[in-house]
Amino acid sequence: MSQRVLVIEDEPTLARLLSYNLTQEGYDTTVIDHGAEGLQVALQRSFELIILDIMLPGMNGFEILTRLRQSGNRTPVIVLTARNAEEEVVQGLKHGADDYMTKPFGVAELLARVSAVLRRTSQEEGKPSETTGKVITAGDLSIYPERYEVVLGGDSIPLRPKEFEVLLYLVQRPGMVITRDDLMNVVWGFDYIGGQRTVDVHVSSLRKKLELGQQSVQIESIRGVGYKLVMPKKLGSSK
Repeated sequence: MSQRVLVIEDEPTLARLLSYNLTQEGYDTTVIDHGAEGLQVALQRSFELIILDIMLPGMNGFEILTRLRQSGNRTPVIVLTARNAEEEVVQGLKHGADDYMTKPFGVAELLARVSAVLRRTSQEEGKPSETTGKVITAGDLSIYPERYEVVLGGDSIPLRPKEFEVLLYLVQRPGMVITRDDLMNVVWGFDYIGGQRTVDVHVSSLRKKLELGQQSVQIESIRGVGYKLVMPKKLGSSK
């Protein structure tokens, strides 16, 4: 059965280009040119991937992403952003995008990213969790790997899937300096084409959410290298 891809793009030429090339690659492609309608289709039907433009009539891509994630929809999303629009890239990742493409882009690169995201998602779904059934505690954090849930001081805090995976990897290696490349490879996969800015955005968002706890772990930046998770001095950690 062909993998289903939803394209939400209002520029006719680009939409036709995407539809044609994705279909030629064997994907079952649906194209929607309106933001609100695209969100409705994404929520009502099942897709393996969504390619989402940011500037759309009716509802922009950021709002679509937010509503998808709030509804519990974890379909991978590749956002399409304008050239040199770093803020769009950052906002897209913060709202839950899995990857991004900067316009204009080559068809070969797009197809490579689509294939990489789908392959990575398939591997993650089929990979058994080594921590199934366990609870990991760190300071006033309780981490439930099987449920992708984090409780901070008794209150559940909402983390996007990749934020959770970054936190879990760091918590399991307290005090160790983890390079950006390591995080990129472990969380996003060796074939991820995006840059290290993706890691920085997710860590920055994660930090803000962890600041809500008085005895929470902290993520320190190691200049030019990566990150290190520091445990609370008073509470320490237990598993």
